Amino acid sequence: QVQLVESGGGLVHPGGSLRLSCAASGSIFSIGVMRWYRQAPGTERELVAAITSSSSTNYVDPVKGRFTISRDLAKNTVYLQMNSLNPEDTAVYYCNAVVTTLPKKQIFAYWGQGTQVTVSS
Repeated sequence: QVQLVESGGGLVHPGGSLRLSCAASGSIFSIGVMRWYRQAPGTERELVAAITSSSSTNYVDPVKGRFTISRDLAKNTVYLQMNSLNPEDTAVYYCNAVVTTLPKKQIFAYWGQGTQVTVSS
């Protein structure tokens, strides 16, 4: 019905940068808030950043000033630019989108498959 496909993860040295992408496709009428979560080994999944359809953004304190969330409405895509990465950022990163579907305009939250980000020397 609706799929979220992530890309951009990988291995990076401390202080490096990565940009994650998540593209939504399928029977979409509109997309509301889009979010990035992450989950490190042995921890619960936590919110990282969120962006609304009007481009308002929110970040958790550990990533403020380092990460930037953005979106391209025409491409149904959300991005997470990650700078000054440190080992504590190592996690599986998941995108999440609240989607109004076609043809019945039903609202559902969808998850991406997750992409691994590893920050290590």
